[in-house]
Formats: sequence, structure tokens, C-alpha cells
Amino acid sequence: MENFIKKYNVSRETYQNLETMVNLLHQWQDKFNLVSRNSLPEVWTRHIADSAGLFKYLPPEVDSVYDFGSGAGFPGLVLAVMAKEIYPSMHFVLIESIAKKTLYLNAVKDTLGLGNVTVVNARAESLSLPPADVVTARAVASLDKILNCVFKLTTRRTRLILPKGKSYLPELEEALKNWNFKLSVQKNEESADGVILLLENLRRKK
Repeated sequence: MENFIKKYNVSRETYQNLETMVNLLHQWQDKFNLVSRNSLPEVWTRHIADSAGLFKYLPPEVDSVYDFGSGAGFPGLVLAVMAKEIYPSMHFVLIESIAKKTLYLNAVKDTLGLGNVTVVNARAESLSLPPADVVTARAVASLDKILNCVFKLTTRRTRLILPKGKSYLPELEEALKNWNFKLSVQKNEESADGVILLLENLRRKK
């Protein structure tokens, strides 16, 4: 606990909220298969820490964060728990197309009293929402597919925070055939060979 609190600069209350989230995940897992069975014993490193590592890339002045393909709440729900105390005006929209997963997300939201979270059961391409300040998506689809799904919900000022594995370069090359964007590649400190892609000024090529 102490190592996590120090590394991610969170309060004990925030850590306890994340513990509650993990406990709920274990309770719901058998019924809904929220994460892969192999990753469940390592949920703190494989999912919680991997999501928490994205928090430093959230600009503190933003109002809206859209998390696409939220699944079991990684990274969106973890980021919302961390932001609750530090950035109380920051609002998270968790977008998940599988209804049973949204039941879990709403259960965690209600248990933790996360007034900064809205859960939406829909596919990204069917949404009608104002553009987001920040977009996150983890283990959802290839980069090109993600950009196609979220483009209408972004502006050129929107920051996209997208963790990817070691094989991200072919995805990046494919996406660059259809898109222009400002790119920064950051090492993922929670993954031996992963990276975090930070995209801004997203434009579709004509």
C-alpha cells in the first residue's frame, strides 16, 4: 500500500477506494468475466497500476475525459477515482458497448460515490456527445480503428492518451496513412515493452 501511495502520490482514501474497486471486481468476475482469468491474480500490476500510470498525462485544466471501451474500468474508472480529490471538476464518461459490463461500472460508481462519472452503454460510433478534452482507450482496437471511432468526439485540442504494446509501430504506420496528428511516444513505466501514445491536433487526411 505505502509503495503505491508514494509512487502515484495518492491519499489513503484514494487507495482504499481502489481496493474496494478490486474487491468488487473479484465479486463480479465469475458472473461477468470482466477481465481475463490469467490477469486476475495480478490485477494491481496488470490493471490498476497500468491505468494509474496514465494519470500524469491528464492536463489538470480539462473538464471532460471520455474512456472508450471501458470494460472493467481500465483506465477510466481508476483515473476517475484518482481525480476525485485532486481535480473535482474533471468529469469522466465511461463508454462501454457490453451491457453487463456497464452494470459493474455503475455498481462501482455507486459504491464509491463517484459523482464525477457517467456510464454510457453504447458503441462509440453511435454517440452524440460534445467533444472531449481528453480521450483514453486501453486494449480496445488498432490505432486506426480507435481514431475512426472517436474522431467525431474530438477537436484539434483534444489529447488522446493511448497505451499500446511493443508492436505499436505497424499500427502507427497504418494510422498515418489516414490521419495527421502531433505525436509523443512515452515509455510505459508499468510495462517492460509498452508505450503510451499521446496524440493531439488530430486531422483526417483527405
